[in-house]
Amino acid sequence: MSERGPEVSRVSTDRTYPRRPLLAASVAVIRDGRILLAARTRPPAKGLFSLPGGLVEAGETLEEAALRELGEEVGVAASIVGFNDHVEVIERDGEGKVALHFVIASFVARWLSGEGTPSPEADPVIWATPAEIGALRATSFLSRMVARAFRVLEANALASKVRREHL
Repeated sequence: MSERGPEVSRVSTDRTYPRRPLLAASVAVIRDGRILLAARTRPPAKGLFSLPGGLVEAGETLEEAALRELGEEVGVAASIVGFNDHVEVIERDGEGKVALHFVIASFVARWLSGEGTPSPEADPVIWATPAEIGALRATSFLSRMVARAFRVLEANALASKVRREHL
């Protein structure tokens, strides 16, 4: 704090060598047994398939950020059914300094509309079965996140069925 009041630091748009972890949100959208995947066009993870998502903006909830990024990145709308898992991406440079640090909150959603279209951030965009993921160039955590997303969706469907039967 200075004599003039609290100091306001400028938020850097640079994602490398962050002063603190960057918070992001992603969403596993499932439709007819397939999951929506997008290949990143920019670092980090350039050329690798992952779940659509991106950085959380100030004032946004994690779910809001995940759904906003889904619409912006691939033109799809979905309804969140639950939390999936979190991922921590930490990469160090040759000197041991933290070059990247992301904490990603991932959600599971049911598809509502949109087929998934490429954008400057994501190209190509595909709908894949869990069995097809192993053949893709993907982030190291994608298979685990997809498997868990299908379990979350299944548990949600079962819970909904039980609630309907007891009403």
